[in-house]
This record gives sequence, structure tokens and C-alpha cells, in this order.
Amino acid sequence: MNITGLIETIFKKYLPSPFTIAIFLTLLTIVLAYFFTPIVSKENHFIQILSYWESGIWSNGLLVFAYQMMLILVLGHVLVLTKPVNKLILKLTSFATSTSKAVILVSFTTIIVAFFNWGLGLIFGAILARKVGEFAQKNQIPINYPLVGAAGYVGLMVWHGGLSGSAPLKVAEAGHLEKLLKGTSLQSIPEYIPTNTTIFSVSNMVIFAALLIIVPLFLSFLAKNVKPTKIDLPTYKMEESNRLSKLIGAEKLDHSRILATIFGFVLLAAFIIKYGKQVLELKFTLNGINFLMLGLGILLHQNFKNFLNAIEEAIKGTSGILIQFPLYFGIMGIMKSTGMVAQVSDFFAEIATQTTLPIFTFFSAGLVNIFVPSGGGQWAIQGPIIVETAMKLNVPLSKAIMALAYGDQITNMLQPFWALPLLGITKLKAKEILPYTLLLMLVGIVIYIGGLLIF
Repeated sequence: MNITGLIETIFKKYLPSPFTIAIFLTLLTIVLAYFFTPIVSKENHFIQILSYWESGIWSNGLLVFAYQMMLILVLGHVLVLTKPVNKLILKLTSFATSTSKAVILVSFTTIIVAFFNWGLGLIFGAILARKVGEFAQKNQIPINYPLVGAAGYVGLMVWHGGLSGSAPLKVAEAGHLEKLLKGTSLQSIPEYIPTNTTIFSVSNMVIFAALLIIVPLFLSFLAKNVKPTKIDLPTYKMEESNRLSKLIGAEKLDHSRILATIFGFVLLAAFIIKYGKQVLELKFTLNGINFLMLGLGILLHQNFKNFLNAIEEAIKGTSGILIQFPLYFGIMGIMKSTGMVAQVSDFFAEIATQTTLPIFTFFSAGLVNIFVPSGGGQWAIQGPIIVETAMKLNVPLSKAIMALAYGDQITNMLQPFWALPLLGITKLKAKEILPYTLLLMLVGIVIYIGGLLIF
């Protein structure tokens, strides 16, 4: 049995569901916090940890984020269910006549989209993988569908080094570093770190280009060593009706093309007014993406009835996010409030030298990401330690920041948290794609470490 088959067999036999993984991580975090973090008050330490956990679960800001993620999943799916977008994607999928061609198509385009925006990359990769599966099923093309699903997830191993990367974008804001390092004894803190030294640096562009070439080629190599899988994807059957003559009274409003068109253009106009400048600067936010997809979804579905039918179909894939995101928010609450993240960062910082700091930063960020799968949240907690250590060791701040970004994104290939939207859309299971994403993580580690050492 080859290595791919062995890993696949092990994962299918022993890997539990993403929900169970979240439970295990929660229990592990509680145990680690109890035994390895200091008691900060007279209150019972265990009760205190549970209090941090409960506060994290119901964090208002994080719950808003979870709802944004549910919307980006649903509205992206709804947009694909429109006839114009569906036809466009079908033209793309027509090139996927084998597993090798399919994974090259899906991974290459997903990496490019994810570099511009992680949210777009996440939903685009998932939907494109699903459509490739539907195309193969309809035309009886033998493909390995889980490998195609893994190809649709690769955007999450490049996003933090792209235009929506939390750490490089935050340090580019004037005054952010000074605010972040407030209370330290550091002198000469730079006002900001421009993106031409982080995202658009020669080193990051070279690393990105290497990933853009090597990842699709590696997936193509895997495609030649795996067997086709059975595909059983349901066919969408949404009732569509524009025959107003058969409707009475207010029912006609739900089926009115004129009303949907007017409201769709109102939404798009509001989007341009609010987010137009940001789009021209290649800056995308979750609210902006959702607003755009809402307007386009209503406009392209041509009436509210078709739009709501698509919503009903798309919302089925959000159950994982709805229940599992709060569990991870609880883990984040424990790790932040007990100082566990700082302990991990401090450990690596204490043993680092000028040469090894970027490497240790990479691995510490990857470890923290398994428990705190949020780039922005991780930067807020781990960033001050990384920046302070880099300044003391005379390591370029831009390099240390990108090392954190690389480490944060690479373990997404191991952590199924961000795979939940993809699993909901593709109808795959985590244990089906993780054998391949694990191998992709190893390839990515080699590329990122090589880049940090060379540059």
C-alpha cells in the first residue's frame, strides 16, 4: 500500500467527525489550562477556566463573525445556483475530464482567488469542487472526488500572505504597532510597516509563485496514484416560475421580475457607494462580499421566489458552522484569558536566535492556530510577543510578521475548522479530504521554511 492509501485508511478508521474533534480540543484546552496556567484570583481555578470558556462561546463580536461566515456560505451558494453563474462555472468544469485535470483547475484558480480574499477563496474553491463533482457524475467521468475537495481547500494555506491577511494589513495601519506594544520598554517603534515589505515583498511573491506552481503539480501527482471514488451528489430541483397569470393577489410580488430587478439594483448601488473605494484598492471585507452577493443573487435569480428557493437549498450546509464555531470561540476564550497563547510564544521566543526566530515563529503560530483558528484573533494575542522579540534580536519585523502569517495558515490543512463550509457544500466528510490536505501541509511547510531561510 502506498503512503497516500495508508494515510487515507488511517484517517477513515480513526478520525472522528469535526464536531467530535472540537469537543476533544475543548477538553484538552481545559486540562492544559488547569495544569499549566497560573491562578490569577482566589476563585477556584477550574471554575475560572469554565468562566473564560463560557465568555468565549458567547462573545458578541465572534458570534457576529460566525453569522457573517454563514451568510458568505449561503449567499455564495445561492449565487452559484443562478443560471448565468452556473453556466459560467460549467464552462470551467468542462475541462475537468480527469482527476488530474480537475485538481489542477480547482487548486490553481482557488489559490489565485484566495490571495485576493480569503472569504472569496473559501467559497469559490468549495463551489468549484462541487461543480466538478456534479460534472463528473453527470458525464460518468471517473474521478477521485475527495482529492478534488482537498484541491478546493488549498486557498486557506495562502490567504494570510495575501491581500486580506490580518497581520500584514494591521501593521500597515499607522499607529497600530505603537498601540499593540503599549506598556513595553521598546524604543523606536515604527509607525507602520508598509505592505511592499510584507505582502508585496519579493520574498512573499516568490513563495506565492512557488505554491501556485508546486501545489497543483503535487495534486496532479497524487491524482495519478489514487483510485476513482463513487459520487452521489443530489441534483438541485428548484421550482421556478415567472407565470404571473397563474398567481393571485400579493403572490405576484414574490414572482415579480420587475420588483426583484429594482431591489437588486438598489442593493448594488448601495454596495458601490459604501464599498466602491475599497474594491478599487483591492480591499474586501466580509460585509462587503455578502452585500455584493446578496444584490447579485436577487438580481440574477430574477424574482424573490427563486431566490428564497435557493436560500432554502443552500442553508442546509451551515449546520457545522452554527454549532461548531462557538465551541472554538470558547477555546479562544480560554487560551486568551489564561495566557496560554503567550506561554507558547514566550517558550519559542526564549530559545530563538536571530536566525531561528522566523522558524520558531512559524511553528508556534501553526501550533496556536490548531486551537485558535482565527488569523485576526491570533495576531492580537501573539503579535506583541513576536514583534517585541524580533526587535530585541534585530530580526526584520516584516519577516517575523510574515513568518507568523505563514504558520497560521499552513495548519489550516490539518485543522478542519475552516473546512466546514467546504464540507457543507461538497457533501464530503473531513476524514475524506484530510489525508490529502495533510500531505499538502507538509509540502507547504517545506516551501515556507525554505523561503524563510533563503530570504
